Amino acid sequence: MVSFSEYLSPFSWRYASPEMRQLWSENQKRLTWRKIWVALAQAQSEFGLVSTEQVAELIAAAETINLQRALEIEAEIHHDLMAEVRTFAEQCPTAGGIIHLGATSMDIEDNAEALRMRQALEIILQKLTQLLSIFADQIRTYAATPIMAFTHLQPAEPSTLGYRLSFYAQDLLADFQDLKRLKNQIKGKGFKGAVGTAASYIELLGVENFQRFENRLSELLGLPFFDITSQTYPRRQDYAVLSSLAAMGSTLYKLAFDLRILQSPVIGEWSEPFGSRQVGSSAMPFKRNPIQAEKIDSLARLLASLPQVAWNNAAHSLLERTLDDSANRRSILPEAFLIADELLTVSNRIVRNLKINLNAITQNVNKFAPFAGTERLLMALVTAGANRQEMHERLRDLAMQAWQAVQSGRANPLSEMIAVDPIFQQFLDNETLQSILKTDEYTGIAEERAIALANTIVKSIEVSDEVQYTHRRVE
Repeated sequence: MVSFSEYLSPFSWRYASPEMRQLWSENQKRLTWRKIWVALAQAQSEFGLVSTEQVAELIAAAETINLQRALEIEAEIHHDLMAEVRTFAEQCPTAGGIIHLGATSMDIEDNAEALRMRQALEIILQKLTQLLSIFADQIRTYAATPIMAFTHLQPAEPSTLGYRLSFYAQDLLADFQDLKRLKNQIKGKGFKGAVGTAASYIELLGVENFQRFENRLSELLGLPFFDITSQTYPRRQDYAVLSSLAAMGSTLYKLAFDLRILQSPVIGEWSEPFGSRQVGSSAMPFKRNPIQAEKIDSLARLLASLPQVAWNNAAHSLLERTLDDSANRRSILPEAFLIADELLTVSNRIVRNLKINLNAITQNVNKFAPFAGTERLLMALVTAGANRQEMHERLRDLAMQAWQAVQSGRANPLSEMIAVDPIFQQFLDNETLQSILKTDEYTGIAEERAIALANTIVKSIEVSDEVQYTHRRVE
C-alpha cells in the first residue's frame, strides 16, 4: 500500500504501468546487483578463485532482499552499493567474504543499468508495436475518407483522413526502428575496475585469462560489453537512449496537440474517448476537455527536457570519472522510461477508441473545399487557352464573395457562382466545370500512399516479431 503521508513522485502511483514501475524499483535494482555479484562469483569459480559451494550459497540468498537492513548500514557508511554488499554478506556466512571481489561499484551499477534499460526498451517496443498496429488498421479504414487539410491553421486543400493519420504513423515507425536498433546496441561496462584498465582482475587472474573471464561474464549476463571504458560506460549511451525516447515523445506530442485542435467544437472532427461518468470540468458540466491528450503533451514536454541532462552527464564526465552524474541519473533514467510508458499507454487508448465525427468532416469539406477547386480550375482554364492572370483575378473576386457568404453563416456558393459565370463558359462547358469543382476527388496520392504505409507497418511489425521470437528460441 502506497503511503501518502510524504512526498511521492507521481510516477510511483499515478503514471506508468506496474511493469515499468517494478523494473525501476529499488528492490529490482538490488536484485539486479545481486544477479551480477552471483555471475561474478560464478565466473571466478570457473577460474578457481572461489568455491562452487560459495556460489551456491550466494544463489540461495540472492532474492532475499532486506532493504531495511541495507538502509541502516547505509546511514552509517553513506554508500548504498556497499551497504547492499554487507547486507548480502550477512545472509551468506561462507560466501559473504568473496562478494564483489576485484570489482568497483560501477562494475555492478553500470551493468545493472544497461540490463534495466534494455528490459525497459523491450516494454516500450511492445507497446509501440501495439500502437503501430492500431494505426495501420485506422489508416486502412479511413484511407479514402475526404477531409479538409489545413496549412497555417487555415483551410487549404482536401486530403484524406487516412493520409493525415499516416503523418503520425510514419514518424512512429521511424521511432520504432530507432529504438529497436538502440535496444540491440545497449552495452554494459563489463568488468574493468576503477579506471577501466581491469588491473584488479588481471592481478587475480593473470593477463592471459582476463578476456576469457570477461567474455564468460558477458555470456552469463546475456549482455555485450564496451571494449573501452573509464570507471563507467560512456554516458553517451544514456544520451542516445533518452534522445530517442524524447523523439518518440515529440511524435506523440504532435498527435495529441492536433487532436486537441480537432476536438474543439469549432472544427469538431475528432475527439478522444470520453467515459459515460467522466467529469469534464468542475465548473462547467457540459465540457468534454481533451484531458488525455493534454496529459500526453504535458508529460512529453517533461520528457523532452531530460536528454539535456544526459548530454551534460556525457560531456562533463571529467577524465576517468566524476560523481556529478550519479544523483540525477537516479531520476532521469527511470523517469524517461516511465513517461514514455505512460505516453504509449494513453496513446494506445486514444487511437484505438478515437471518435471520428464524419458529419463534421463532411460539413467542413463542403464549406471549404470549393476554394481548393479554384487551383484545379485555373489549370484547366489555362490549358483550354485562357489567360492565367485574367482567370486568376476573376477567381479571386468570386472567392472573396464566397468567403463573405461563408462568414455570414451561409453555405459556400463558390461552385454555383463559377458554374454559371459566362467568362469561364467561354473555355469550358458547364459539365466540365462541375466535374472540375468536385474537390472530394482532388486528393492526389493520399489514399494510395496511406494504404502503402499501413502495409509497410504491418510487414515491419511481423519481421520484428519473428526476429524477437527467433532470438528468444535461441536463448
